[in-house]
Amino acid sequence: MAGSAGRELAPQRWDRLRQIVRARRVARVAELCRKLRASPATIRRDLEALEKLGQIRRVHGGAVSVESALEEPLFDDKTSIAAREKHRIALAALELVGQGETVFLDGGSTVLEFARLLRERGDVTVVTNSLRAVIELAASGPRVILAGGELRRLSQTAVGPLTGALLESLHIDRAFMGTMGLTLAEGLTTTDPAEAHTKRLVMGRSREVVLLADGGKVGKVLFASAGRIEDIHVLVTDRGAEAAFVREIRKRGVRVIAA
Repeated sequence: MAGSAGRELAPQRWDRLRQIVRARRVARVAELCRKLRASPATIRRDLEALEKLGQIRRVHGGAVSVESALEEPLFDDKTSIAAREKHRIALAALELVGQGETVFLDGGSTVLEFARLLRERGDVTVVTNSLRAVIELAASGPRVILAGGELRRLSQTAVGPLTGALLESLHIDRAFMGTMGLTLAEGLTTTDPAEAHTKRLVMGRSREVVLLADGGKVGKVLFASAGRIEDIHVLVTDRGAEAAFVREIRKRGVRVIAA
């Protein structure tokens, strides 16, 4: 009877396993056992079966996603992922904005949610390379400076040398950044090298860097490096962020706000 129940649950467990590996890009057996409440032997059998189906690739101690690190969802699709968490993160980030400050807004979907909350803040200056953020703030709110350049259509941001020329002439009080991936070893990562370069440049021109990232970004590694953990001063995340990661990043001097 017990074996029959295990077989009945296997397809559901495989779906969850695929989701975890896809989200994290790399997942260890111990982590999968904890999340799926299954034994190491069961998880290893599941990984073997999924590898035969071409849905994951096994490595020593775990599995990696077979999806490309260059893949990126459409911007409108990203805004619907973890929408509640992003709104709470944006509300917490708003408390960090001081009167008269110059802030930079990155092009991520969580930062866009934050931009919507700045429409009542006429006492700050916003610098941004995000077309979506400009649209949100065009009618009222802060003074807005658009950092123009080459349009990256997928993220609706301006990137490249022309964007960099303006940013290199500015001094930013506080940069509110997003990321597609976040790990202790690789830091911030994204899919596009030009966008990654622009992110690094902004962080280098800012007195304080505030990263807005829901817990689903933790553990993911994408194609292009966009900054180190040491470049972040404050991480605003949700309460679903992995506890071990939060503890370690705090040890490295990053203030963590769990919204």
